Amino acid sequence: MSDLVQRVRDVLPAVRADLEDLVRIESVWADPGRRGEVQRSADATAKLLSDAGFKDVQIVSEGGAPAVIARHPAPPGAPTVLLYAHHDVQPEGDHTQWHSPPFEPTERDGRLYGRGTADDKAGIATHLAAFRAHGGNPPVGVTVFVEGEEESGSPSLSRLLAAHRETLASDVIVIADSDNWSTEVPSLTVSLRGLADCIVEVATLDHGLHSGLWGGVAPDALMVLVRLLATLHDDDGNVAVEGLYEAKAADVDYPPERVRAETGLLDGVREVGSGSVPQRLWAKPAITVIGIDTTPIEKASNTLIPRARAKISMRVAPGGDAGEHLAALTRHLEQKVPWGAQVTVTPGDVGQPYAIDASGAVYDAARSAFRHAWGAEPVDTGIGGSIPFIAEFAAAFPSAKILVTGVEDPATQAHSVNESLDLGVLARAATAEALLLANLGSDGQVAP
Repeated sequence: MSDLVQRVRDVLPAVRADLEDLVRIESVWADPGRRGEVQRSADATAKLLSDAGFKDVQIVSEGGAPAVIARHPAPPGAPTVLLYAHHDVQPEGDHTQWHSPPFEPTERDGRLYGRGTADDKAGIATHLAAFRAHGGNPPVGVTVFVEGEEESGSPSLSRLLAAHRETLASDVIVIADSDNWSTEVPSLTVSLRGLADCIVEVATLDHGLHSGLWGGVAPDALMVLVRLLATLHDDDGNVAVEGLYEAKAADVDYPPERVRAETGLLDGVREVGSGSVPQRLWAKPAITVIGIDTTPIEKASNTLIPRARAKISMRVAPGGDAGEHLAALTRHLEQKVPWGAQVTVTPGDVGQPYAIDASGAVYDAARSAFRHAWGAEPVDTGIGGSIPFIAEFAAAFPSAKILVTGVEDPATQAHSVNESLDLGVLARAATAEALLLANLGSDGQVAP
């Protein structure tokens, strides 16, 4: 095992250079103007996998973004491991808020900054490092699947899984798109909340009215919308929609000072909700208003606004059904709208939550690899965010064991400005994955 650890160290400089080249590609699938960049990213990923020693590499699409599949056949009697990552990234947002250009990887204080450095081009780098450390010939079959539209909700993933089911079939699925407890302590993610969103529009008038002539008599749509949105939570910040499911979170300590440090809560701002932090983050529903359409301030006049709308994002606790939760939210909005205003709810994306039974030989092999690579016992955690495609993988390959790992840490700021990757975490994650492949190939025995 010590030789394998050293081989990971040996390949990491080249892997980092490859990661930086990938980060320079602006693979934002959500931006139609950069679809060509997503194709360039897929081409670059395919070449890296081919150069690493995969003989069977193909770029595939089922009406969506290009994905990459690379295969290394399993030796006789050995299992096949599917390694997942995605090469598309979130839009970078306001460039002026970045401390360095978002698509120019920049190292500061042991962290590599740039869009996609962690989420999730570092997942690709982790798979490359593990495969290269084995000299392109690991003791198990390896299939790498790099998706191209995860940040847009994976709309064509079900078609990809159906069209390439035999190619992607595996005994173990490693999804490298999650978080770690800290830069020094790894995590195995064992539960994820689901996602459902909608747009609610309220209308009170067939045209705008002079606010001096009719204010105080005719309700304006924005006032209605604000009052309606306020009904989504009680005074403590708990979700107030009836019929939503609550699970039970792992019993781990998440002190208030850690919450404040990781979230950047301003002085005087208090947490919302009741129950432990893990319970609120991982096992309870959450509702957030993520956008409002109304008259912008620079165009405002003394006018009663006739229509206004908002986009609402809801997280669904593991064990709940995202479709049923969206129906409950819709009923709430329709019933709680004040003053008889007209309300229209347009459903959006739905992604199911998922909970993993992380027991058995495969998970023992993973924990052994983590202990060796990190020098720390991995923590079983949940995630408040959603990775809906995990439920799709579980449905497509029901007998496969799913491991959710990753290279992010609490300071990563994925999806935000100044996203970054801790380079020490990358090294430990790559080492753990290389050791996992060795453990899974050790004649079915779990390495100590």
